[in-house]
Amino acid sequence: MLRDILRGKDTQIDAVARVIARNAPDVLLLQGLDYDHGLRALTALRDRIAAHDLAYPHLFALRPNTGMFTGLDLDADGRRGGPRDAQSYGFFAGQGGMAILSRYPIDRANVQDFSALLWRDLPGAKLPQTVDGGAFWSEEVQAVQRLSSVGHWVVPVMVGEKKIHLLAFHAAPPVFDGPEDRNGLRNRDEILFWKRFLDGEVGRAPGTDFVILGDFNLDPVDGDGRKEAILTILSDPRLQDPAPRRAGAVTQGAGHRGDPRLDTVAWPVPEPGHLRVSYILPSHDLTIAESGVDWPAQGTQAAAIAQQASRHRLVWADLLLN
Repeated sequence: MLRDILRGKDTQIDAVARVIARNAPDVLLLQGLDYDHGLRALTALRDRIAAHDLAYPHLFALRPNTGMFTGLDLDADGRRGGPRDAQSYGFFAGQGGMAILSRYPIDRANVQDFSALLWRDLPGAKLPQTVDGGAFWSEEVQAVQRLSSVGHWVVPVMVGEKKIHLLAFHAAPPVFDGPEDRNGLRNRDEILFWKRFLDGEVGRAPGTDFVILGDFNLDPVDGDGRKEAILTILSDPRLQDPAPRRAGAVTQGAGHRGDPRLDTVAWPVPEPGHLRVSYILPSHDLTIAESGVDWPAQGTQAAAIAQQASRHRLVWADLLLN
């Protein structure tokens, strides 16, 4: 990835930079970005974005759980060292991590990183079971298996004298497993981690001035997954759902019941199709001025660039600090 960024000839990388520059967010959470020591790839991408007249002087990323070697046979295929034997699916350490780019300083001394939290140690955790109700994983596996697919971070950003806490994460897709539903349960508990955090059961939660943001990998109406998790978060009185919508008339595929204007990703049809999986959920005390999903009208140059950048679409919210 670093090689392709530096060469300057990769069309997807150029499209990503253009989409970001056109929307020009003050603070940006990027998903699916490979992590490396010294953040060389992130720095190179930041410089590519700067070529489109958008500067991000402050960068932040931590090592993700993706591709992190465990030495155990987590997928029970009789071998060790495969991508499904890592803490989270990945062919190499750091694959598909996340990063924050910001116009404002980051209070690194007060970052909270919960990426090493064992899944079984989350209050209210539901670990996968066999069809007869036994433990799917051995005690040895449970003693190392982390909750976070990528990470759970609390990152304070200083906007003048105001400190805004970014509660950032990327949950596992609730598919690609068996009847034990280990990915569906992991997705559930990764989302509900934030309720436990706000309830004071894990870490030090800010009472105000925070935003949960990330790829929840769960639509509240359509697609697979345990809907109670996202519905619990969306109905939490400490949070607001700006319900960002894409502009213009849109249609949804057969079998989908949700509002297609809320969709944030375009997976191949017929399934899973278009879903809402990425969210920005500000705390109740913040004022939401506007919000939206950057999904340009079909047939436009902007639409072609957005499609080249990713199957996911950029979700944004403008917040007024009280």
